[in-house]
Amino acid sequence: MAENKLGKEYIITQVKVDTNKWDSIPSEKEIQETIKNVQDRGITVHLVKNRKEALEKIKQLIPQGSEVMNGSSTTLIEIGFVDYLKEGNHGWNNLHESILNEKDPKKQSDLRRKVDTSEYFLASVNAIAKTGELVAADASGSRVGAFPFTAKNLIIVAGINKIVHNLDEALQRLREFAFLLENERAKEAYGMGSMIGKIVIMNKEMFKGRTTLILVKEKLGF
Repeated sequence: MAENKLGKEYIITQVKVDTNKWDSIPSEKEIQETIKNVQDRGITVHLVKNRKEALEKIKQLIPQGSEVMNGSSTTLIEIGFVDYLKEGNHGWNNLHESILNEKDPKKQSDLRRKVDTSEYFLASVNAIAKTGELVAADASGSRVGAFPFTAKNLIIVAGINKIVHNLDEALQRLREFAFLLENERAKEAYGMGSMIGKIVIMNKEMFKGRTTLILVKEKLGF
C-alpha cells in the first residue's frame, strides 16, 4: 500500500520535530484547567471523546439551511467533516463548493473574501494555551480571516494534543511544530512551501455564544 504523503504520520517522518514536547496528551487535570480558562474568555467548550463524537457535535450545532464555510484543516479532514460536507446530504448551504466551482482566479479570490462572513465558519487552531488563548496561523489569511469578527458563528475543532502551558508556548508550538509540518504538507500537496503570514490570537470573545471550541480527546492535526 502506498504511503499517504499528506498524512500526519508520514510528514512527521520527513521533518525533525519534538513530538514528545509538542504532540503529547495532557492529564485530565490539565484538560479541565484549560477548559475553564477558555470558557472564562467567553468561548463555549464541548469536550468529546473522539473524532466521531466531534463530527456528531458539529451536526448538532449547525441548523439545517445554514451557510457553512471551512478553512483548510487537517483536523477537519481527520474527523470526517470534509468528506461529509462533500457528500451533500447535510442540508446546509456549502459555500466552499461555490468557490471550487468558480474557475476564474480573480472571482474565486473575491468569493473567498466574501464567505468569511458566513453564518458558520469551521476551522482548527495550532495551539491552545492552558491559560485560555487560542492561536492559529495561515500563509494568506484565508483560513483565519473569519476568526476575529466576520463569521457569525465560529466553530473550532482541536485535539487535546494542542494544549500547551501558556501563550508563549502556544506561539512556540506554532513555529517549532505546526508550521514545519504544514510547510512539508504544502510541498507535497502544492509543490511549494508555506509560511507564517498571519497569526490570530483568540484572547477574549465579547459576543456570547459566537465562538465554540470542540475539544477532542485524541491526537488530531498539526
